[in-house]
Amino acid sequence: MLPKLLIIVGATGVGKTDLAIRLASQMRGEIVSADSRYFYSGMDIGTAKPSAEQLRQIPHHLINVTTPDSPWSLALFQERASQVIREIHSRQKVPLLVGGTGQYIRAVLESWHIPELPPDPALRAILTCWGETIGAVQLHNRLKVIDPAAAERMDASNLRRTVRALEVIYSTGRRFSEQSRRSELLYDVMTIGLRRPRPELYARIDERIDVMIADGLVDEVSQLLRLGYQQGLPAMSAIGYREIGDYLAGKATLDEAVMLIRRNTRKYIRRQSNWFKEIDPEIHWFDMEPDPQAEIIRIVHTWLHE
Repeated sequence: MLPKLLIIVGATGVGKTDLAIRLASQMRGEIVSADSRYFYSGMDIGTAKPSAEQLRQIPHHLINVTTPDSPWSLALFQERASQVIREIHSRQKVPLLVGGTGQYIRAVLESWHIPELPPDPALRAILTCWGETIGAVQLHNRLKVIDPAAAERMDASNLRRTVRALEVIYSTGRRFSEQSRRSELLYDVMTIGLRRPRPELYARIDERIDVMIADGLVDEVSQLLRLGYQQGLPAMSAIGYREIGDYLAGKATLDEAVMLIRRNTRKYIRRQSNWFKEIDPEIHWFDMEPDPQAEIIRIVHTWLHE
């Protein structure tokens, strides 16, 4: 029998963290974060990390595991996540892989063989210069022509990711989307999808952004910049940090920055749906209203004892 792995997915702001903690407490579970924004210490408010109280309730893994100037690759995440899942199984507990970063969840779920292509600084510099000249969106459009599947799953404004995809393509002569090969499944998986109506989700996001500002997001970004974590770092391009960084640099007003955070978060939510579709028969979808906890526990309990 394959070891069990419970996966919880859903859009940003849908309520994954709270429900995952409640589920884990009912089934001797431990949570493995698959949110790429949670890796970085010092980036707490803008990423809506679990609170200190939530982290005390249930063991959490892969949160605050690196600094903003030491980014984690997809391959490194996959390696560490797989290791943590094995350790949880060794304690006779249930691992819950929780997050909204679809690529990271798929890499673990499908045991991707990720090519370890070393960076090519010269090629990367050329591609970055090209992107800065024509604009991130236009460079993304070039990627879309070469590798539509890769482009579809990337933020058109994320110059770093577009450059990396093109770097891999030009270095290997193969599409970026074809180079993460799937292997045989290592786990007996149940995937729970959480959803809310889009207007309700957007309203929750708007409220959360207001709370972030009130809780000191501007001070958090300012502190990171004072520590030497400059805006050009991949971690600092996360939604919220990029926009507030522009505000602190005098490139936008605070109201403009908040408006962009709202807009970019909504775009991100729409991209998340490309990874986990409601027509996917492998995902058990639940509406968050009314509270689905009892029904989820029922089906998970049945699955755990199969």
